[in-house]
Amino acid sequence: MSGFGKAMKFMFDRVMSFIGLTILCWVYLIIMILIKIQMPDGPVFFTQERIGRQGKRFKIHKFRTMYVDQEGPSVAYPMEGRITPLGAKLRRLKLDELPELWDVFIGNMSFVGPRPDVPGYADCLEGEDRVILELRPGITGPATLKYRNEEKLIIDYVEKAKAEGDPRQEQEIAVWFNDNVIYPDKVRINKYYAQHATFWLDMKMIFYTLLGKDYDCPMTISCS
Repeated sequence: MSGFGKAMKFMFDRVMSFIGLTILCWVYLIIMILIKIQMPDGPVFFTQERIGRQGKRFKIHKFRTMYVDQEGPSVAYPMEGRITPLGAKLRRLKLDELPELWDVFIGNMSFVGPRPDVPGYADCLEGEDRVILELRPGITGPATLKYRNEEKLIIDYVEKAKAEGDPRQEQEIAVWFNDNVIYPDKVRINKYYAQHATFWLDMKMIFYTLLGKDYDCPMTISCS
């Protein structure tokens, strides 16, 4: 991305995140009240350490969607027993990610970029793949759009593997599929984005996200 594009991206992130936080404050309040009604003993927000730009760690903010002490591993199978009924609705509508506007506003994230990984993934990238770490992690991006239904992909793969007689435990299959199929594809997509990013491509990603459209990145593989 050119210097002008980076400046535009920086200003867009700060201005639009501030506008979003201001306009959506009533939505935040309603969701916070609903979470406290359904889960009075737990926190409203879920925070977790993630890997940011240049490999620096930061705390990501989301609305809590799981029962207390049920966060568990980042790749889990199944998810249903860990997620509250309200949490399932928030996840389906992507409303659980609204607090990430704050992470964008303070500069830990951007609207468009690779999704921020938990430690053990992005911080372990090697060679040319580390170009991804030059980017601020994003709320959306080409890999996010492709894997908008990631949990379903994992569930379908696990069920198919077990039906074909795979002797491994479901959790082990889910982690293998993520680490050997989904995550390497995300790295390829995010690397391609890092090498070809423009401000106008970012606007396209945001437009596609708002419309729920798919984006076909040249550097992808099939997950079937």
